[in-house]
Amino acid sequence: MTRLLFAAGLVLATSPAAWAVGASSAMQAFFDANISGWIDEPVLIDAIVLQNETTARYDGPTIEAMDKAWRDELGAPASPTIDPVLTHPASDFLRARVAASGGTVTEIFVMDSVGLNVASSGMTSDYWQGDEEKFSQTFGEGAGAMHFSEIEFDESSQTYQAQISFTLTDPESGAPIGAMTVGIDAEALM
Repeated sequence: MTRLLFAAGLVLATSPAAWAVGASSAMQAFFDANISGWIDEPVLIDAIVLQNETTARYDGPTIEAMDKAWRDELGAPASPTIDPVLTHPASDFLRARVAASGGTVTEIFVMDSVGLNVASSGMTSDYWQGDEEKFSQTFGEGAGAMHFSEIEFDESSQTYQAQISFTLTDPESGAPIGAMTVGIDAEALM
């Protein structure tokens, strides 16, 4: 509770301009020190490439139907849309990164070329991220693109967090293949 009150007070007390400059610098530094070393991990790249072979052909109605199926399965006893994402070896890799962070990283998820989840450290509230800035401002902008969110309360992780999102590329060709979002506990950025 103390952490939530601290983060909420920080959000209210910090001017938007000051927060934007300080937070962006803090998030870039966090990325450089903690995330950049594992973004080319073969288990992640291979998972995205494999899923892209299927989902690149999906049209809008197919993506919307899959996203609805995911949301309908939240909390349900059977979850045939969610289970393949959460049980994927790439998700095990992401959960290990969250655990190794000692609470600093709250969640990680990887998206394919259409914005669908490939792997996730935990449950996300939806399957399709393609309509959100974490995807449109990264994959949609090409290789090297990054997006830093504002501090917000995240329902999935139940924490105040900021998100660092960035385009993932094929290590051999440099072509964008997907995106990743890493949720960071707000206190770690102060």
